[in-house]
Amino acid sequence: MVHMCSKMICDGCAYANYLRQLRQRLPSVCPFCRHPVRATDEDHKNNLKRAAANDPAALHNIGSKHHDEGDYEVAFEYWKKSAEFGNVMAHYKLSALYREGEGVEKDTKKELFHLEEAAIAGHPRARFRLGCIMY
Repeated sequence: MVHMCSKMICDGCAYANYLRQLRQRLPSVCPFCRHPVRATDEDHKNNLKRAAANDPAALHNIGSKHHDEGDYEVAFEYWKKSAEFGNVMAHYKLSALYREGEGVEKDTKKELFHLEEAAIAGHPRARFRLGCIMY
């Protein structure tokens, strides 16, 4: 999971932070920088500037935004570029696109390639999924 300061944390840590905020009735904040979570036009503009400089986290974030809006072809292009710069989550999400055929043709070889890249880099869900496929 990537937070607003572009730091990647595991799902368990994100969930622990969520529970802490829920129990203590705290506002939603980034677990790293403790700034309030927000999505403004300014944040989007900053992401676009960072993407223009080939920042893999920004490329991934923009791709995720397009995917959430149902624009799978554009999401694919951003995630592909992000993966080229070594973004592990982009590799994992590309494997899902190839598996589901969203924005691309279904391709098991490419799905496995991106899943292996993510698993080798330590992505826990990619490791689990790859283990299930290989078993």
